Amino acid sequence: GIAQIKKMLAPFGVEVHAFDLPHFQGPSAVLHLMSVLSPISHSRAVVYEPLAPIRLLEFLRSRNISWLTVNDTEVHTQGANILTVAPDVVVLAAGNPEIEGKLRESGVTVHIFNGENVAVKGDGGPTCLTAPLLRR
Repeated sequence: GIAQIKKMLAPFGVEVHAFDLPHFQGPSAVLHLMSVLSPISHSRAVVYEPLAPIRLLEFLRSRNISWLTVNDTEVHTQGANILTVAPDVVVLAAGNPEIEGKLRESGVTVHIFNGENVAVKGDGGPTCLTAPLLRR
């Protein structure tokens, strides 16, 4: 589990933080952290607060990371699951006008893709479809 990952990454100077995630819609509804939080730069993220662990929000505050919030409707259309391809450059599933507007108003370049048949029906956003491992 997490202890093995920490041990494996420690020689590379990688700091690992673990957060408990909510039960939400039951054991068959698997959530991962990117379902509720998407970093969009080194100092900003998009967060669905109702499912975000308190320790996670405290961690973000301690690192001076601000966030834009996703509403209850758009979290179900992958509005919190955003792929960042460069700082302040993101890929977002179509159908999330509120978070799209917040991102654009804050200076983020937003690329929209039609995720209705893949992301929404498959219950996975662009990060799920690409599984990024390394961020610089």
